[in-house]
Amino acid sequence: MVLDIKPTRSELLILKRQIKLAKSGHSLLKKKRDGLIMEFFELLKTAKSVRSELASAFSKANEKINIARIIHTDLKLHSMSLAIKNTPSIKLETKNIMGVRVPKIEGQKVRKGLKDRGIGALGSTKLIDDVTTHYEDVVEKVIKVAEAETAMKRLLSEIEKTKRRVNALEFSRIPAMEEGRKFITLRLEEMERENVFRLKRIKSSS
Repeated sequence: MVLDIKPTRSELLILKRQIKLAKSGHSLLKKKRDGLIMEFFELLKTAKSVRSELASAFSKANEKINIARIIHTDLKLHSMSLAIKNTPSIKLETKNIMGVRVPKIEGQKVRKGLKDRGIGALGSTKLIDDVTTHYEDVVEKVIKVAEAETAMKRLLSEIEKTKRRVNALEFSRIPAMEEGRKFITLRLEEMERENVFRLKRIKSSS
């Protein structure tokens, strides 16, 4: 049954073009995968750094709040926290890393002056100002960690998708096309030999 297949030169040329395109796509996808992996590890460094900064900032803020709770009592601190008028907000945008849209998170109204805090100069103390400043620092670090870790998840997802496409081309699609090219080439050569043999028989019998 296989020998009854009669491919044409045009089919072979089309297949060769498809193989060339597939190999070109494979090369580009490999470069994209490698570039994404490099970007991922850069983000990982940033994430580790900001996580460390967050842990340090949270530890310092806890030390300050524990001292303030002893001096001012929880009731007074809770009352002061309710006086804050402008709560922090988040501005969410996106940025492009090698074709992958990742979040760009910006905290707004995180750092506040005495007026914005709503406590007032008379109601506040140096210790309370320090506690507030330290927790504002914690909020800023939390935003940075959220941005880095969300971007890492997006990149990791894209890396996995790109790897699957690279592997599909490298181990399945391109080898199958190459086998098809070899078969068509061999079959065309065989058909040419058959034609030559047929012509010779025609000539010898005439």
